[in-house]
Amino acid sequence: MFLLRGGDRMDDFSPEEMEAHMGKWKAWMGGLAEAGVLTGGLPLGKEGKQVSGTSKVVSDGPFAAGKEIVGGYIAVNAESMEAAIEISKGCPIFESEDANLEVREMMEM
Repeated sequence: MFLLRGGDRMDDFSPEEMEAHMGKWKAWMGGLAEAGVLTGGLPLGKEGKQVSGTSKVVSDGPFAAGKEIVGGYIAVNAESMEAAIEISKGCPIFESEDANLEVREMMEM
């Protein structure tokens, strides 16, 4: 699974920049789907709630600095961690210097 952090400042984009940026995402994810490795993925809303501790205290989000917030996820099938890392390198999020893509294995229960 790829956890996407930072890098996407779409609020600052002009309509033309937004269209070009989203076109890159569509092309990249379309290529993953065509290759048969994409299993899912969606952006996440900016707002949320956090439930913590034994008393289950509910607090409002966001919960971290902008570049640390998980903005979305993409699930892929890869033969190894190294293969997943190579797949991740094509992600359009890396057009931004503060981008971060975390590659994690999804464990089976």
